[in-house]
Amino acid sequence: MKRTPHLLAIQSHVVFGHAGNSAAAFAVQRMGVNVWPLNTVQFSNHTQYGHWTGQVLDCEQIPSLVAGIAAIGELAQCDAVLSGYLGSAAQGEAILEVVQRVKAANPKAIYLCDPVMGHPEKGCIVAPEVSAFLLEGALPKADVLCPNQLELNTFCGRQAQSLEECVSMARSLLAKGPSTVLVKHLFYPGKRVEDFEMLLVTAAGAWLLRRPLLAFPKAPVGVGDLTSGLFLARLLLGDGPVQAMEAAGAAVHEVLLETQACASYELQLVRAQDRIAHPRQRFPAQAL
Repeated sequence: MKRTPHLLAIQSHVVFGHAGNSAAAFAVQRMGVNVWPLNTVQFSNHTQYGHWTGQVLDCEQIPSLVAGIAAIGELAQCDAVLSGYLGSAAQGEAILEVVQRVKAANPKAIYLCDPVMGHPEKGCIVAPEVSAFLLEGALPKADVLCPNQLELNTFCGRQAQSLEECVSMARSLLAKGPSTVLVKHLFYPGKRVEDFEMLLVTAAGAWLLRRPLLAFPKAPVGVGDLTSGLFLARLLLGDGPVQAMEAAGAAVHEVLLETQACASYELQLVRAQDRIAHPRQRFPAQAL
């Protein structure tokens, strides 16, 4: 029997709704990967509602909890670490300590950084020092980096003006540490408004995935968290990066179709669970 992969997912948790681990964990498990959720924050709901309650996990707890896993002899079973929403830069430093410890226990383990940065227009609240940590601390240590367009622009210090520029900017990040850059959501002057686009760049090449852009009165939150988790899950299950992007793109599209059909602001993960595992439609990536 083939071994089930294990993923340590260190990101936010919401009691109500779906963001961070609350968006990714169930879907990744439905794909066939065990998830060890370690929550950087526990909020009542995601911050784009404009009101929430909850707290940030003390940064010391992150390596302490992982030390507990090591103490029972299970840390070598960890195949990957995913980091997402951070409550503080100190949490980020603690996560890098954990990544180092996991890789010492399992040299084949990979680190995917989903560099969640603040977005005032969307109401995404992130501590200001977190962006500096992501740029200076996380980028050189990440094997896989999964920014959105705004985060790609921030990493590169400029606004992309074309698809070609997006590719060039993503390639520039490969020289700083990651072997794979997945831009989860592209937007640039000239992009067709009816398309949702994702970009994958590795040393082997660049690929573009297009799927229909679905309309919502208010865009659901957690789509990026879901995408990063599913992409990493497919890598752990043996897909190459291109196939992993195609599988993640198809699964996320199925979730969004169900969410749209329910006229919901929150992702309809449970209703779409069978389609996460078995999407009805694939969107082939185009080599650039």
